[in-house]
Amino acid sequence: QVQLVESGGGLVQPGGSLRLSCVASRSVFSRNIMGWYRQIPGSQRELVAMIRDNGNTHYVDSVKGRFTISRDNAKNTVTLQMNSLKPEDTGVYDCNQYPPHRGYWGQGTQVTVSS
Repeated sequence: QVQLVESGGGLVQPGGSLRLSCVASRSVFSRNIMGWYRQIPGSQRELVAMIRDNGNTHYVDSVKGRFTISRDNAKNTVTLQMNSLKPEDTGVYDCNQYPPHRGYWGQGTQVTVSS
């Protein structure tokens, strides 16, 4: 059974940090590039960061130096550490393969950055 479960979102003040986690079923995770995506109200879902099975990473320019993606291949988990959060980081964050499989989107986790 395909499953992706995200957690760790919440409300944080600008400049704060959050750590998102995604646990995936083995069939989704194993040897695949995994990514974190976000959907900001009024915009299309966008890739935020991705990580290959060997640990190589890629980030969109807007989060470079602030976000860190990592994975634990033994636990089928991908994590997004978000620091120095800005109001424009507000949105629903999802994990999926990269490129995303449309059948794998989970519930996502809401991140709200506001004072």
